[in-house]
Amino acid sequence: MVNYVLTVTCRSTRGIVAAITGFLAEKGCYIVDSSQFDDLDTGMFFMRLTFTSQEDSTIEEIKAGFATIEKQFAMVARFHDGAEKMKVLLMVSRFGHCLNDLLYRWKIGALPIDIVGVVSNHFDYQKVVVNHDIPFHHVNVTKANKPEAEARLMGIVEQSGAELIVLARYMQVLSDDICKKMSGRIINIHHSFLPSFKGANPYKQAFERGVKLIGATAHYVTADLDEGPIIEQDVARVTHAQSAADYVSIGRDVESQVLARAIHAHIHHRVFMNGNRTVVFPASPGSYASERMG
Repeated sequence: MVNYVLTVTCRSTRGIVAAITGFLAEKGCYIVDSSQFDDLDTGMFFMRLTFTSQEDSTIEEIKAGFATIEKQFAMVARFHDGAEKMKVLLMVSRFGHCLNDLLYRWKIGALPIDIVGVVSNHFDYQKVVVNHDIPFHHVNVTKANKPEAEARLMGIVEQSGAELIVLARYMQVLSDDICKKMSGRIINIHHSFLPSFKGANPYKQAFERGVKLIGATAHYVTADLDEGPIIEQDVARVTHAQSAADYVSIGRDVESQVLARAIHAHIHHRVFMNGNRTVVFPASPGSYASERMG
């Protein structure tokens, strides 16, 4: 039985939940799980629910019938097939811990995505990628050739059909043009607990400041460096006895886990844009289960 995901964003008002759940019941659908949030500051309503059809209604029939409710509440509503895997393009430079972690999760089915390629400005991980039967694209980036390099990158995105770009420690700043074209579809992992220590060398910045916690932040990429809406964060404790190099090693695991959790939330349509913030709903039952043991 196929699970479908319905996501809804609209202005807050009475009757939204009743209209949605009543409609699905009339169409013979069973709601597996549901989450909602009413932002009292902005007046916006967000809802995500997972459902199955118990009377063989097709998703096309359900979409067509839902159009009336969508119009009534001026909703932005989307239906997603829970069995479809999102096409993801990974990008990496010379730190490979996030890439290796994602490849492992993908291989055992813990991260149900379709990796359509890996782009890098170095050759360090070419063999690793090719050994996973994934296309590897080397795109050298310099100040002189950046427009051409980004044109090639967009060509790879279009050719592969990538729906999401993941910057798995890709150490190049993307242009405003790419950020706008792929708005809400590029996730970056930054190795600090934003908004602290933006930009280059955040572990060095944290060490010099004498912090007791270091962290990692997964966020959507915007034209403003390390300023995009935050999806996921976590921290690790450090002490006065540890060096900046220690911070780098301790932070690797945090970065990998935070990035994987952010991707998991995005591909399961759990993340909603709310201005420069996000609403991130809990995972549906069973969505963390791996397809096979690793």
